[in-house]
Amino acid sequence: MSTVLLHVINIKKQYFKKGKVIKTALNGVSFDIHKGEIISILGVNGAGKTTLSSILATLHPATSGDIMWYQAERRSSIFDTLANYRKIVGFCPQKPNLDNELTLEENLIFAGRYYGMSPQAIIHKKDELVRKFDLLEYVNQKASVLSGGYKQRFLIARTLMHSPKLVILDEPTVGLDPQIRHQLWRVIADLKKDGITVLLTTHYMDEAEELSDRVCIINAGTLVAIDTPQRLKAVHQQNNLEGVFLKLTHIGQLPDTMNVRKESL
Repeated sequence: MSTVLLHVINIKKQYFKKGKVIKTALNGVSFDIHKGEIISILGVNGAGKTTLSSILATLHPATSGDIMWYQAERRSSIFDTLANYRKIVGFCPQKPNLDNELTLEENLIFAGRYYGMSPQAIIHKKDELVRKFDLLEYVNQKASVLSGGYKQRFLIARTLMHSPKLVILDEPTVGLDPQIRHQLWRVIADLKKDGITVLLTTHYMDEAEELSDRVCIINAGTLVAIDTPQRLKAVHQQNNLEGVFLKLTHIGQLPDTMNVRKESL
């Protein structure tokens, strides 16, 4: 039976202007994240995926709600234990934020220092990641020389520098060609083999179906379904996850005003 790592409770994110709500990005989202699973957050652009991942990474505050962190025998809000919680989280952003004036080695060393690692631990982890992610050829070159696929591979490597227990990947394969995407799928699957919990935001249905233990579908800031890909397909009588997604988000359905009968055309 899975053990809960995080319990997301009624998270809301609203944006205000002159005291009035102008946008609700998340509208009371609640779910659990289990230790050692890959859980995917699915949604169209603007559905709230990146907002949710940013809140879980503590990059942005929630308007209301809480996220409880289960560690050993303790249960506490991540907002009350930010410093300790951030030590277990690795966040890989959608848009690369590497320092292109530093070499790959220097980027990794900087990340290790940021998390307060000892010099010996930094060297050991750096060498381990360079081997694991097949980066030896580029380690002494600046990040700017990397292709899109290798840049994303290196972003994930940097995310692992402080040995996080939870890795948040925000659309890590967007814009990459199919061959590179599949290579990164193997990298993500290996994270689970190493005992790391992975939260993956994506709008690629095949990616979520291939990698996920569970899928969380968000539509217009609201959680509409969460389950394994297999059960979602069975419950909604669909052959693939894309069919489930289209059904639950009503994409492709014409509004009533568009359903004009042929004889009126």
